[in-house]
Amino acid sequence: MFQTRTGGWAIGCRRGWSAWQRDLAGCLAWAKAQGFGFLDLGRDGDTLAPQVLQAGLGVGSVDLLLWNEMMSPDAGKRQDAFARNLAYVQTCAKVGVRNFFLVMLPEKPELPRAENFATLISSLKLLTPELDKLGAHLVIEGWPGPGALCCTPESLRALFKEIPSPSLGINYDPSHLLRMGIDPLRFLHEFVSRVYHVHGKDTEILSEGTYEFGTEQPATFTKAPPFSGFAWRYTIPGHGCMRWPCALEILRQHHYQGAISIELEDKNFNGTQESEQTGLLLSAQFLQGC
Repeated sequence: MFQTRTGGWAIGCRRGWSAWQRDLAGCLAWAKAQGFGFLDLGRDGDTLAPQVLQAGLGVGSVDLLLWNEMMSPDAGKRQDAFARNLAYVQTCAKVGVRNFFLVMLPEKPELPRAENFATLISSLKLLTPELDKLGAHLVIEGWPGPGALCCTPESLRALFKEIPSPSLGINYDPSHLLRMGIDPLRFLHEFVSRVYHVHGKDTEILSEGTYEFGTEQPATFTKAPPFSGFAWRYTIPGHGCMRWPCALEILRQHHYQGAISIELEDKNFNGTQESEQTGLLLSAQFLQGC
């Protein structure tokens, strides 16, 4: 089975959206035969996690059912989201799932960020006591999408100050930190105790794109390539700027208990079954040597 040299953590992958990955039986058979230890699932964890476990693989994380509705200004929507999310978490927890992935995307990103943050806190104060009872975690990814919250050290500090519950955690994905200009190793040193899951994904900073377009405005005449901005692009681990051995050593020193999940979003590999499988295997082989 693929494992990291530092820490001995299992290496798995996040199930993608292409046809061969949507064929769960085929995806599971390939992943197991290659030596991957687990799959991450989407919002179908309640129905698919038992199938993954029966096939002899683990489940690294599943997506929480409702994201935007948790951050709706409509109190009724928030209450409904709490009830449905709780039922989903309880079902998944019965088969041993403990990590619930989400991005903090508000329903109305046009509202002031502080207002959406306050709404988020009100929802989490309902959900986190129930997660505590189950020993489950929210693993928050800092993808800086429209209006997204909890992507930066500033906002994560505020979150953990408002709600110190250990059920609130981080899905550490350095690719997003790199594209935002946030030092991923300094970030890890600060928040390592909250890291419950890790995505194996990297980012290359495009110096020519930075010169041509800067970082503050979209291009006027150029379209960004897939999985890219104008001054950066997502890559498989080892093809970007991330210092993976240093990150894994920080995790080891702080007794990280999770795993490393490859999320394939690289224009050089996404697109066909053969190239995607090659990208996943190259990622695992690189991480295995770190």
